[in-house]
Amino acid sequence: MSKWKKGLLTALFALPMLAISSLAWAEGTVSQGVFIANNNWMMVSTFLVFIMHLGFASIESGLTRSKNTVNILFKNTLIVAIGFLTFALMGFNLMYPGDSWIFGKFLGFAGFGLTSPEGAAGLIDYADGGYTYWTDFMFQAVFAATGATIVSGAVAERVKLNSFLIFTVIYVSLIYPIFGSWKWGGGWLDEAGFYDFAGSTVVHSVGGWGALAGALVLGPRLGKYFKGGIRPIMGHSLPLATIGCFMLWLGWFGFNGGSVLSADPGPVSFVLTTTCLAAAAGIVSAMLTSWFVQKKPDFSMVLNGCLAGLVGITAGADVVSVTSAVIIGLVAGVIVVFSVIAFDKIKIDDPVGAISVHLVCGMWGTLAVGIFSAEHSIGAQLLGIGAAGALCFPAALLIFMILKITIGIRVSEEEELRGLDLSEHGMEAYAGFQVFTTQ
Repeated sequence: MSKWKKGLLTALFALPMLAISSLAWAEGTVSQGVFIANNNWMMVSTFLVFIMHLGFASIESGLTRSKNTVNILFKNTLIVAIGFLTFALMGFNLMYPGDSWIFGKFLGFAGFGLTSPEGAAGLIDYADGGYTYWTDFMFQAVFAATGATIVSGAVAERVKLNSFLIFTVIYVSLIYPIFGSWKWGGGWLDEAGFYDFAGSTVVHSVGGWGALAGALVLGPRLGKYFKGGIRPIMGHSLPLATIGCFMLWLGWFGFNGGSVLSADPGPVSFVLTTTCLAAAAGIVSAMLTSWFVQKKPDFSMVLNGCLAGLVGITAGADVVSVTSAVIIGLVAGVIVVFSVIAFDKIKIDDPVGAISVHLVCGMWGTLAVGIFSAEHSIGAQLLGIGAAGALCFPAALLIFMILKITIGIRVSEEEELRGLDLSEHGMEAYAGFQVFTTQ
């Protein structure tokens, strides 16, 4: 059979399948083929969000000093493990309690551990054929650790390892899923009309509030603020930070694209477009702003401008227009530059700009949904922003204060000057070459 005949037969066979798939999405009924496509896209999105943790580790270590690299990589590795285990133990069922609400729509818990519905109920009938129960857990679990990862950057280079890990366990297993249940779990914020598509507030501001609390309780790094002035502490590897930024940008296609919760081509491709354009706009506006304010274009500001645009668009990537997405990214890029400078002026030391990127731009992105989408009100968005601050900041502050009073949260001056790699881990990230002799 000739090649053109084979191609014609393939096309003739594919057309009915495409028609069936389109009809399935339109009518809300899902065929086995559409279910497989949905689930596969959700798994790919899970992989993309998972690799974001390597992006966070890379950008955080790149923007800090080489003597603390092992410590930063260690924290970011343990955060992922803690996130998976605590979310499996209790976080998933705290965040998605179903009908198991204990206290109104403020607190619910469906029990410890993971239990998939049997048969088709946990497969094609689960989530209207969007994905399986296990895919649902995995996709949500890779989100869970992000809150503590954001905190890690703001407290870098001076926090005790054991104290940070204890904070991570509590924050990821309790605070993040409880707030998440208020919106994504069908809680009171969801009923009040608050909208957050992929987590400008539910993920990024939750982490940002924890980062602010940690930075306040810890205080600045030694030598950062000297004789009334600000002494820049340069990161040791901008190439590593750049790799981290691009890995995060790539991962955001799963972060936002996966939040469509199906492989429906229209919404997925639209969300990927708004996400990418907002990031690009954030880069350009951060460059121009830093060039104007600091007289030279600051590359670290450009990297944070990219992340600011991504955080800003995350709340409304599916409901704002392409033009609005560009505007959201442009504003986020300006905000992040002034925010980083402002926090420095009030002596809140944030080595990587995590508070500015995730908290400040997370709030902007959430508010932007009410500004640029006719379907959602500014009032409801402000309510969600306020609720996140009311729960997460006091909770994180309390956890850090208790740790400070009990086991301490900051390494000694000698350990900080020496570097956390040697003082906390007894090893170096860049040990150089060892010289061996024959004697």
